[in-house]
Amino acid sequence: MKICIFWHRRDLRIHDNAGLAAALASGLPVVPLFIYDSDILDCLPDKADARLTFIYDEVERLARQTQAAGGTFLARYGKPVKVLEQLVKEFDVAAVHTNEDYEPYATRRDGEVGEMLGRHSVDFYLYKDQVIFAKNEIMTKSGTVPKVFGAYHKAYLDRLTDDMLLPYGSADAFTKTNLAALAADKAGPRPTLESMGFVRKEQYVPTADLPAEAVVRNYHKTRNTPALQNGSTRISVQLRFGTLSVRQVVRQARALNPKLLAEISWRDFFMMLLWHFPFTATEAYDPKMRHIPYRNNEKEFRAWCEGRTGYPLVDAGMRELNATGYLPNRVRIATAGFLVKHLFIDWRWGEKYFADKLLDYELANNVGNWQWMAGTGAVAAPWFRVYSPQSQLEKVDPELEYVKRWVPELGTPAYPAPIFEHKFARERAVEAIRTARNAAS
Repeated sequence: MKICIFWHRRDLRIHDNAGLAAALASGLPVVPLFIYDSDILDCLPDKADARLTFIYDEVERLARQTQAAGGTFLARYGKPVKVLEQLVKEFDVAAVHTNEDYEPYATRRDGEVGEMLGRHSVDFYLYKDQVIFAKNEIMTKSGTVPKVFGAYHKAYLDRLTDDMLLPYGSADAFTKTNLAALAADKAGPRPTLESMGFVRKEQYVPTADLPAEAVVRNYHKTRNTPALQNGSTRISVQLRFGTLSVRQVVRQARALNPKLLAEISWRDFFMMLLWHFPFTATEAYDPKMRHIPYRNNEKEFRAWCEGRTGYPLVDAGMRELNATGYLPNRVRIATAGFLVKHLFIDWRWGEKYFADKLLDYELANNVGNWQWMAGTGAVAAPWFRVYSPQSQLEKVDPELEYVKRWVPELGTPAYPAPIFEHKFARERAVEAIRTARNAAS
């Protein structure tokens, strides 16, 4: 039986799935597939990883849904190129369909997969699904990459149409007629966490539903109040792994709150920048900022990681991150700014720590925001801007409700004194960066 494969990646859903809809409309029976990528999993710092647990549970849910619809769901562990090549040898595969991913590793991987499939005369189709605008779809009038978010967002709004947000009919077409049912011995067993060398780690993740209308309507008023449990939409994990469709989210935001829509368009913006400038995953975009003499004090870095800096908002944020895998937006700014300016530690140290801890970790957003805070990015805050942790605390948590939730020893001898005085740390960082920039010029 000739089949086509739909390869799930950052789209762990059946509904409103661009690539899955195309595969189901191809006229060939479809076999959904998920690959636990060993190249990625081998880099996880802990065998108890909440994100992998979440992915595993979602993959198993997809498998149950596929079986209920009358089809077979495949899951494999290994290097994607080798897994797909083995499947091409096992089955009569006419085509592989999948949705685009814009990270440097993903683009390299997909290039290798495309070459391998071509050698076996198997078509490889990729679709835009996780963003509204991608790659070169929004450029400046002169044809260059936009590096000013305000102008990008204006173009985003000008070009956004109702038709772009229509859901793909993948759920309606997900039927026995369009799916392949393979014999059990051909499908093989799906990997378990244990068989891949991991153990479960449970952390709370909101359900894969759109946020309540009231939350969205009030988003611009509550998003910077970390003490509020429902102050934000809490859908970042769902967007990261595609259990919600970005089109669903944008439809709701467009109807109810322009500020939320702007925040979602930042996601497209950062993915576009990373696709154009993949080197920024590990290197400053601004050449003048590539040789900053960061202090990189490991003892001070550990104090930041553990929430022991003596600055309550920073410490509360890091403790929440360590305990839950979440960090409110305004607190992300406070913790990141403190690391790169007050402690004067390389932004890549912080980016890596967030990568290890955040449930919603997404390379483009994380790198883009860290480089913005450090003043090193294609879009960046002024390098001489150093936020006062105390001023930020007074602005976002004046009653200390959020801070006391995570730093109960505040105000007692058990809480450490500030690791550095703000004015001293600010002047030290600004002078060092200015000297390095002048030398680079």
